[in-house]
Amino acid sequence: MSRRPPATAQLPQMQLVHLLRAVTVDLDLLGAGFASTHGLHPTDVRALIHLLDADRTGVAATPGWLGAHVGLNSASTTALIDRLERLGHVRRSRDPADRRRVLLSVDPSAVELGWMFFGPLIERMVTAMQAFTDDELDTARRFLQAMHGAVKG
Repeated sequence: MSRRPPATAQLPQMQLVHLLRAVTVDLDLLGAGFASTHGLHPTDVRALIHLLDADRTGVAATPGWLGAHVGLNSASTTALIDRLERLGHVRRSRDPADRRRVLLSVDPSAVELGWMFFGPLIERMVTAMQAFTDDELDTARRFLQAMHGAVKG
């Protein structure tokens, strides 16, 4: 059985852990609200985010890739993609370099829907960042990347 460190053991670090948790909980609530409003499951929203991130970073998103990122088996991933395609949020297309491979992309209408809901939050976040120097933002970026790595294991 693991022992919890005393509350004062790493106070500054624990304060940051608690702040990260609070931000995570609030973002999760917003995502759940978006999902509920638009007839989606939270996994649908996570899938759309992964697909948007893949597009932004130039990653070819396949059903297998998506399944690995959302933690679903092949059958569940197919059901997820079918549902998102039926709702008009995702498109399947053949890879021009390998016609056997299916590529996934987010429909522009889904991007617009997301921006309508999350755009004001993103604008508030970007505005809040303007109070920080480039060096501070670089430190925050490195910190968040390290925390992301720690969460991923």
